[in-house]
Amino acid sequence: MAKVKSIYQCQQCATTVSQWSGQCPGCQVWNALVETVQAPEPEKGRAIGYAGSTPGRVKLSHVKPESLARLGSGYSEFDRVLGGGFVPGSVILLGGAPGAGKSTLLLQVTTLLSANKPCLYVTGEESLEQIALRAQRLGLSGEHLECVSETRIEVITAMVDQAKPALLVVDSVQVMQVDSLSGAPGSVGQVRESAAQLTRLAKATGVIVLLVGHVTKEGALAGPKVLEHIIDASLLLEGDGDGRFRTLRASKNRFGSVGEIGIFAMTEAGLKEVKNPSAIFLSRPEHLAPGSSVICTWEGTRPLLVEVQGLVDTSLGGSPKRIAVGLDGQRLAMLLAILHRHGHLQLGDQDVFVNAVGGLKVTETGADLGLILACVSSFRGKVIPKDWVIFGEVGLSGEVRPVVSGQERIREAAKHGFRRAIVPTANAPKQTIDGISVECVESLSQVLEIFNES
Repeated sequence: MAKVKSIYQCQQCATTVSQWSGQCPGCQVWNALVETVQAPEPEKGRAIGYAGSTPGRVKLSHVKPESLARLGSGYSEFDRVLGGGFVPGSVILLGGAPGAGKSTLLLQVTTLLSANKPCLYVTGEESLEQIALRAQRLGLSGEHLECVSETRIEVITAMVDQAKPALLVVDSVQVMQVDSLSGAPGSVGQVRESAAQLTRLAKATGVIVLLVGHVTKEGALAGPKVLEHIIDASLLLEGDGDGRFRTLRASKNRFGSVGEIGIFAMTEAGLKEVKNPSAIFLSRPEHLAPGSSVICTWEGTRPLLVEVQGLVDTSLGGSPKRIAVGLDGQRLAMLLAILHRHGHLQLGDQDVFVNAVGGLKVTETGADLGLILACVSSFRGKVIPKDWVIFGEVGLSGEVRPVVSGQERIREAAKHGFRRAIVPTANAPKQTIDGISVECVESLSQVLEIFNES
C-alpha cells in the first residue's frame, strides 16, 4: 500500500503545494491553503472503483432499492426528525450550543439502545468518569454500553472492526485527528478528513455514526462547509441553556423531511419528550393583556399552536427599535411597512418588540397575520379574544395569502378549545368543523375591521 501523504490545497483555485505558506502561489489569495490527504494514483491501465473493483454501468430501472430496516432510537420525537429512525450506514451530525443537551441526549439514546444492540460511545472531550457521573445523575443504566476515551481516527476504526457496534457516537468531531495529517485537532484539514474517514467506515460496515459538532457564536455548525455535504443528516439542537425546552431540527436529511422538529423538555432526569407541544406553548394566563395572539404554524407534518406577543411603545430615542425573538426581524420590518401602507396605522415613531413564547423559532410566513394583530392590539390597548386563532401570509399589496394544510390547522385549534379562526379565504374548510367558526378574509383591511368590531 502506498504511503499516505499530506498536501496543502488552495480553497479558491485548487492549487496544491507541499508546504504551507500564507499566500497561495496560484491565485495570490491569503490564508487559503488547507492541509488535506493526497489521493493515491491508480495503477496504469486499471480503473479503481468502490472497494477496489471496477465500476459497472446499470440501468436505473434495474436497480432494486434495498428496504433497510430502520433502527428506532427509543424516542419518538428523535425518530420523527430522523424520518422514522436510524438508517444503517448513515452518518448524522448533531450540533448545538454549549449546554443545549447534545451529550445528554446521545447518552440517553445509547444507554437505551445498548440493551438490544451493541453501541460504542467515543468521547474525546470528557473523561470516562465524567460520562459515568452524568449517567448516574440522570439515573441511566450503563450495564451494556461500551465507552472509550480516544481521539485518533485510526484507533477508533480498529475498535469498530473488532466490536462491530450497530451505533457509534463520536463526541466530538472537532477534537478528532488523523495521524497522517500534521495539523492540530480542530483545523479544517483534520475535521474534514476525520469526517471523511468515519463516513467511509459507515458505508463499508453499515454502522450508524453519530457525530457531535460544535457551533459558532452565530449558531452555525463550526468547521468547513464540506462537512455538511459529506454527512447524511445534519441536526441542530436549539434552546437556551437557562430555558426549559429544546427543539431538535433537521437542516439536511437524506432519509426524511427537513421540516420536522422534535421538542424536548430539560428536566433533572435528562431530556423528556413533549408529546403535545401545542398545550405546552399555550400556557396562557386567565386574564390576557393587549398584544397577545395565537397562531397555528406548520412544522413538518404536524400543526403547532404558538402564542405570539407584541409590544408597541413610544420611542424615546432617535431611531425606533425593531426587535424580534423567535421570529424573522427583517420580515417584521416589512409587515410594519405593509400595516402603515394598507392598514393606515403609523408606527414609525414606536419601538416594536415581538416574541414567540416558549423559545420556539417560527420561520414560516403563516405567522404574518397573527404577528400584525398582536402589534395592533398592543398599540391600541385592545385585547384579542382568548378563543381566537389566526394564521395567514400577508403580501406586499395587503392581500392575505393561503398557507399549506389550512384545514389541519383549524382542526388542531378546535381540539384545543378555540372557537373562532381568522384564516385566508383560500384555506376555508370544505366541510364544517365542529366547535369552531371560521372567518375568511382576503385583505389586511378586512382583518382590522373584524378586530375593531370584536
